[in-house]
Amino acid sequence: MSNDPSSRALSYSTIDFLKFLIPSLIGIFLFMIPVKSEGEVTIPVALIANQLTEFLSPLIPALAVILISLSVFGSLIAVFLKPRYIENSPFLHRLLAVNKFWLIARLVGMVIAIITLFQVGPEWVYSENTGGLLLYDLVPILFSVFLLAGFLLPLLLNFGLLEFFGALLMKVMRPVFTLPGRSSLDCLASWVGDGTVGVILTTKQYEEGYYTKREAAVVATTFSVVSITFSIAILSYMNLQHYFAPYYITIVLAGFVAALIMPRIPPLSKKADTGYEGVELKRESPIPQGQSPLKWGLSEAVSKARKNNGAVGTLKEGFQNVLDMWLGVLPIVMTIGTVALVIAEFTPFFTILGKPFEPILTLLQIPEAEAAAQTMVIGFADMFLPAVIGSGIESELTRFVIAGVSVTQLIYMSELGGLLLGSKLPLNIKDLIFIFLLRTIITLPIIVIAAHIIF
Repeated sequence: MSNDPSSRALSYSTIDFLKFLIPSLIGIFLFMIPVKSEGEVTIPVALIANQLTEFLSPLIPALAVILISLSVFGSLIAVFLKPRYIENSPFLHRLLAVNKFWLIARLVGMVIAIITLFQVGPEWVYSENTGGLLLYDLVPILFSVFLLAGFLLPLLLNFGLLEFFGALLMKVMRPVFTLPGRSSLDCLASWVGDGTVGVILTTKQYEEGYYTKREAAVVATTFSVVSITFSIAILSYMNLQHYFAPYYITIVLAGFVAALIMPRIPPLSKKADTGYEGVELKRESPIPQGQSPLKWGLSEAVSKARKNNGAVGTLKEGFQNVLDMWLGVLPIVMTIGTVALVIAEFTPFFTILGKPFEPILTLLQIPEAEAAAQTMVIGFADMFLPAVIGSGIESELTRFVIAGVSVTQLIYMSELGGLLLGSKLPLNIKDLIFIFLLRTIITLPIIVIAAHIIF
């Protein structure tokens, strides 16, 4: 093969191109092509995950408790006994040998899951609005999404699609969002599909050295956007579905402005531009002079596809992905999500936090500002809580603002927040609180202006 980049693409055979093209097209179809099912817009992976969830729903809560317990016992063995088979396995060591904080978090998640499954102990832990909501509503969805995404993500990651998109969009993503071009694929997968998929995709790329700490944190908290499906669900709950077109234009605009600003201010701008610990950072290759982005992207993509480990290697990686998410993320989601929901359900904490938004909403001429104020912060606990609380507000303008803000805030502890904290991404709870508040402050005025124009 020639070492000259300008002629590299010419040295590949038809088989080499097909190795890139076929898996990538399958990946695009599964993760990015919107399809209609029972009147709702979704993507094939989410559709298959939903069907799998429905089929396994009676079994998943018990299976989840078993998996969370395996995670805890495996971590206890890895941390205190340090057996050789775990110490000598990079995958098992990374998965199970966690620090004391995450060990305690996994242990608490197991206790909460057992209490909720058997409905023993304090009712406030296992009620349908706290632990029950997590174990019976969210965990089954995550269980299926993790299973499918874990095995199918290599179609996006390992056959050159990221390299292709990276070359095409490098000149846009870097100056506009301070990110490598390959991050555009994360955004697309999240936007038409699911923010959860976006976080999984980002985490994998970060662990493999394709993102710095700063880039990974920015992509996960800025581009793991709420899907079209969820936006429709929120709007329907608020009885505003007839405003879908102006609503979606509004949240796209607000999300774009937030994506411009957030990477350039703390806490995201302060993250180090270094790679994941112990992994060599793979910098994005610049496009050679005189080479078109399309031709260079194709060359890079085919080169990546040629290096693929084949079906056995891909299946092994997929299996490890699934275990990583089942054992590493589910216990943390159970812990963080339940604690946040208990605080929201049984304490005035979020009502008090929402008080400063009353004068702001009044100043912005939002009707029923007092009732709307707590919805500005309660979304930190769970994505649906603002809609649940705000659905009783009479003013359509106010409901529109609540629906818009709740979708553009992104950081909800019952799902995305717990997922971020449970991952290897360089984000802590303080970061997530600041990011949530900053996104609220940035997007609120844009959504309010749009609401006043529409209504």
